[in-house]
Amino acid sequence: MKAIDLRSVKRRSRPVLEIGWREHVGLPDLGIPDLSAKIDTGARTSALHATRLKTFEKDGKLWVQFSVPVGHGHSRDVHRAPVLDRRDIKNTSCETESRYIIETTLVLGKRRWTIEVSLADRTKMTSDLILGRSAIRRHRLLVNPGRSFLAGKPRYKTVPQDTTA
Repeated sequence: MKAIDLRSVKRRSRPVLEIGWREHVGLPDLGIPDLSAKIDTGARTSALHATRLKTFEKDGKLWVQFSVPVGHGHSRDVHRAPVLDRRDIKNTSCETESRYIIETTLVLGKRRWTIEVSLADRTKMTSDLILGRSAIRRHRLLVNPGRSFLAGKPRYKTVPQDTTA
């Protein structure tokens, strides 16, 4: 078998995108066009500030209903998503919490991909969304810890979420 010189192979992947330690992101599956996120390479799992969690069954699958009080305001929007998993996750106080995990689309600048996110009460935290290393891994991102909001506002068309249970 002939060895391949990887330096000579033309890369077809996207260029590296430099992002700051804080970025504007969108979660179009949830109908959230713009949300401030903290990029946290020390956290494995991403966490979205969610309140009023309530589970229900739909088509034989477990779903979760929740509100996302963006900017710690009181949002009346109710979001629904199928539960992907329930995991024990250490919070910022190193205490283990059982959290629901959902899958959703993330938009960062012009880029979009699917991430897993845990739902947590982040009332005492300054960021409504933490993007952990599992969410940003393999997307050719370089985090500049000295800068913020380098990717610009998320760019996509908003599709309203189906709110029927």
